[in-house]
Amino acid sequence: MSAFLHIEDLSVHFPVRKGLLQRQVAEVRAVEQVTLSLNRGEAFGLVGESGCGKTTLARTVLKLVDPTSGTIWFDGQNVSALKGTSLAPYRKKVAAIFQDPFSSLNPRMTSGQILSEVLHVHRYEGNIMDRVTELLSLCGLAPRFADLYPHEMSGGQRQRVGIARALALEPELIVCDEAVSALDVSIQAQIINLLEELRAKFGLTYLFIGHDLSVVRHLCDRLAVMYLGRIMETGTSEEIFSNPRHPYTKALIDAVPAPDPVGEDFKEHVSLAGEIPSPLDPPPGCVFHTRCPLAMEQCRSAVPPLERLGCAHTAACFALKQTANTTRTGAQSQTSTNI
Repeated sequence: MSAFLHIEDLSVHFPVRKGLLQRQVAEVRAVEQVTLSLNRGEAFGLVGESGCGKTTLARTVLKLVDPTSGTIWFDGQNVSALKGTSLAPYRKKVAAIFQDPFSSLNPRMTSGQILSEVLHVHRYEGNIMDRVTELLSLCGLAPRFADLYPHEMSGGQRQRVGIARALALEPELIVCDEAVSALDVSIQAQIINLLEELRAKFGLTYLFIGHDLSVVRHLCDRLAVMYLGRIMETGTSEEIFSNPRHPYTKALIDAVPAPDPVGEDFKEHVSLAGEIPSPLDPPPGCVFHTRCPLAMEQCRSAVPPLERLGCAHTAACFALKQTANTTRTGAQSQTSTNI
């Protein structure tokens, strides 16, 4: 299956300026040489700690932020350099669901006006009020919600309006930026079920940004683990959760509360020391080496490439390669001894 969305060597840097003349004194390296591919119709998760660059990557895909370098290919078209009116067709095909449904909706407009605005801007040719009613119904809301303001609805209802807005122009890709993290757990389940139903009904592709690994595991087919602007590991959700290879991925999974606390006492945990380095001054070599329990001298000077571990499993870690070589050498020695 060819890639529907392909991100190639993408970097996003933000200048830091000071003084009266606003001279650039540094830059924040929010995203650094990221390469990812999404297939049509799949849900792809992007996870990592706060500040790792997930949202910046999402905003770059949405063309809300310009990349410093690299390219974004959407359905075979290079959309990295699109600007102005040439962006209009892309805007119709890509939509977003934001984290906080209260701040992402205009408090001075009813939900009907919010949905109508999207249709007016993109010159929808059908009956706008009929379309608004249809969108509300798709997201489990009665027609009366068209007359309600955001403050008159619950958090889950507001997020349903946000989802309806994302569906307004029949997009092919929806970027979900922490779409359920601001909701109560019981409401989260409802919204996740709604996202799954819409994906099955319309063949949508999701780029799902999140930090709740249980949600990502349930919703996503594949995922990538991000740390300080770089991709640490990629693979299918089942493979990564059942067999995490990168030390950072293991630490993230270990941090998820277990339903069996007794069993946790006998489980080997990966502990991380220190804090995440500043993206203003990332460490040389592997950006994770300052907190990694397996760090070697090579990790402090060279950037590990993403290497294939299986059919669809990759990780960027020199220690894994070293362990594999040691295991292979040991196996060869054992074979020679047996002979």
